[in-house]
Amino acid sequence: MTGGAYATPILELIDQLGRLPGIGPKSAQRIAFWLLKASGEDVEQLAAAITEAKRTVRFCRRCCNLATAELCDICSDPRRDDSLLCVVEDPRDVVAFERTGEFSGRYHVLHGAINPMEGVGPDQLRMAELLRRFGDEPITEVIVGTNPNLEGEATAMYVASVLAPLGVSVTRLASGLPVGGDLEYADELTLGRALAGRRDILRD
Repeated sequence: MTGGAYATPILELIDQLGRLPGIGPKSAQRIAFWLLKASGEDVEQLAAAITEAKRTVRFCRRCCNLATAELCDICSDPRRDDSLLCVVEDPRDVVAFERTGEFSGRYHVLHGAINPMEGVGPDQLRMAELLRRFGDEPITEVIVGTNPNLEGEATAMYVASVLAPLGVSVTRLASGLPVGGDLEYADELTLGRALAGRRDILRD
């Protein structure tokens, strides 16, 4: 990744930082230099935060969202609508939907989208956990809130085809979201309108 101008500990730090998603070689170097110039207390606090998060954060037993207990805050909230379920790719998408204030149901996080080029198929998604929920919860509508790109659309169609025999309504977010974008970057108004104008997937 880098030349031999840096000492081995610096090279190792840059290499490890470069393994993070979205962090290229130059960004890894900038972060490494910031860490080396930061106070020992700041670096220790960062390391402690990473260690604590890794130790305490788990996946919710019901929806597979991030949680610090057996159930996440949304699943343990009795005020949520048990009949409405929004299926998303990533925990960050849950945050995006919650920002709109337009959704009062529950979520299911797939932790990915179908992407054959990356070796991600249905078996790598949390589909088994999703199907188990229909024996325990009074779900009548599933909103597929995957990203509006090729992988998200393929995943949406797969989810709809799997759930069709269960007799539930399966809807998709309405147009208005930019094709090829990620939900986590959508503004609250656009995402809220897409949620309100959702459409039936299998009847399009």
